[in-house]
Amino acid sequence: MRTDAQRAGDAAEARVADHLAGLGWRILGTHIRVGRAELDLVAVDPGPPKALAIVEVRWRRRRDFGLPEETVDGRKRARLHRAGYALRETGALPGGDPVPGLPLRFDLVVVEPGDRLRHYRHGI
Repeated sequence: MRTDAQRAGDAAEARVADHLAGLGWRILGTHIRVGRAELDLVAVDPGPPKALAIVEVRWRRRRDFGLPEETVDGRKRARLHRAGYALRETGALPGGDPVPGLPLRFDLVVVEPGDRLRHYRHGI
């Protein structure tokens, strides 16, 4: 059973996936498990330059404890990088679909109330 916070996070990730797909990105998967890590979104950015993007989604209802961007610390970055490179090295998503052999990039997309999005390419 998902908590309210988890459902809100799922909704934010779905909103980001829809937004990126509307920009021509190909969403390869969501909630991709790589070892003990989970990648929020794996997608192909049509570019230029074309890239395989690992997208971390962060959302907040309020800014009482800072900006959502500030919640991605060095340990989280390292975990995402390890998982992204491991996924690319295996060459396949968990369902067996191939991972494109494109340059790898790590992005951050922040979702805040009012359906506001901020996309940081190479953000993490």
